[in-house]
Amino acid sequence: VYILSHTFTITMAVFDVGQHVVNSASGVIGGSTAVDITALTATIDTAMVTMEIGELVLLAIELFIARLCLQLISILITVILYSRMIEIYLYVSVSPIPFATLANREWGQVGNNYLRGLFALAFQGFFMMVCVGIYAALVSSVGVVGSNLHTALLEVMAYTVLLCFALMRTGSLSRQIFGAH
Repeated sequence: VYILSHTFTITMAVFDVGQHVVNSASGVIGGSTAVDITALTATIDTAMVTMEIGELVLLAIELFIARLCLQLISILITVILYSRMIEIYLYVSVSPIPFATLANREWGQVGNNYLRGLFALAFQGFFMMVCVGIYAALVSSVGVVGSNLHTALLEVMAYTVLLCFALMRTGSLSRQIFGAH
């Protein structure tokens, strides 16, 4: 009876722990992956001054295609994040049912697996932050290559696609780590 009457408190405590871990990770990630945009802009300006008209037209076409691709990927990343939020709401809304099975010897595995899945869902945000941190570190290293804008543009696009695929895999990775089915 105690577990059932405090189901939402327990569930929200798990997400509070996950939120604390995510907030701690975001402070480390944000501080170590800053990009110096003024130096990058100066490098791009210098590189564009030395280009001829044909190269500039090609660069403009590449930028247009990159912009479209990045907008599509941005939409996909937004869908991934919103679907995670919907999954959290659905998972929390049915929490009394698996919590009711925790004390039962025959049905107890349902509640145990639900708790594993709950922790996996709470810590999925941490894995997403790690992916974003790796992405930010990779993108910040592109500024070093700045002499060839075509290569730098393709690298940023490739890293963004990689981020998208990595974000899609965070749910299954989290479930594997916590042993949830």
